[in-house]
Amino acid sequence: MSISAERGTARRPREAQRAVPIPQLIEGEPPIAVLVDYDGTIALTDVSDTIMAEFVTGEWEEMAARYDAGLIGSRRLMELEMEMLGAADPAALMATAAAQPHDAGFAPFVARARQAGVPVEVVSDGYGFFIQSALAALGVSDLPVVTARTTFEGGRARIAFPNGHPTCFVCGTCKRNRVLAHQVAGRAVVFVGDGESDRYAAGYADVVFAKRSLVRLCLENAWPFRRWTEFAEIDDWLAETLAAWRFDAAAIPSPGSRAFYCGPEVWGPGLGDPPPPVAKDRDR
Repeated sequence: MSISAERGTARRPREAQRAVPIPQLIEGEPPIAVLVDYDGTIALTDVSDTIMAEFVTGEWEEMAARYDAGLIGSRRLMELEMEMLGAADPAALMATAAAQPHDAGFAPFVARARQAGVPVEVVSDGYGFFIQSALAALGVSDLPVVTARTTFEGGRARIAFPNGHPTCFVCGTCKRNRVLAHQVAGRAVVFVGDGESDRYAAGYADVVFAKRSLVRLCLENAWPFRRWTEFAEIDDWLAETLAAWRFDAAAIPSPGSRAFYCGPEVWGPGLGDPPPPVAKDRDR
């Protein structure tokens, strides 16, 4: 995987948020962890976008398009979205979220991983308030979840970012630092995602499962990846990988060390939106 950066290498996440502890790697366990996006990945729809489409006006679509184009950060977008949701009924928001379909293969995949001693963690750069109830409905309510904190106190929606980067404010949840923290613990990281919010995890992970727009991002950046459509495929891959690892430790790659391509090491501290993309020389 070739990733260039101005300075620094992505190996030791000094700024990583540890609200959700990283499990210690025990001798004899497979040295692998799985981080999974929620919107469009465990949930088959983007639940956050579905809520906005149902409860606010068309102005939101323009902001979402700016985010998809890399012009504004997810943290800024979600703060604006909370203002637009305003005094929306939390029960109605939850009902919309609960009505979204989920991948039926996720829970069996989690069961296989846990039986083998492989940590699975949900990392979401979305609103977060509906994830725990969705996991409970799937029978995996005790999975660790790293996401934003949305509240409805005082009759208005508010959002906080306890799992954001302390000096980079582009993303609401720093998926990058969760990948790095698991790697520092000695595990190769498998990342499973589908979209724009996964770009700052996919480039650092050791194995990437991508669909939808994450495929395009991986291709544009020359990041190795595996296409997927449903968790049953990833479950099969995990079963094969674990079986191979029992005979050959090299079946699971060692945690990688990547050059930084996002965050304060490259952009400087305090940034709220991604820097403009570098113009490509058309003569080359």
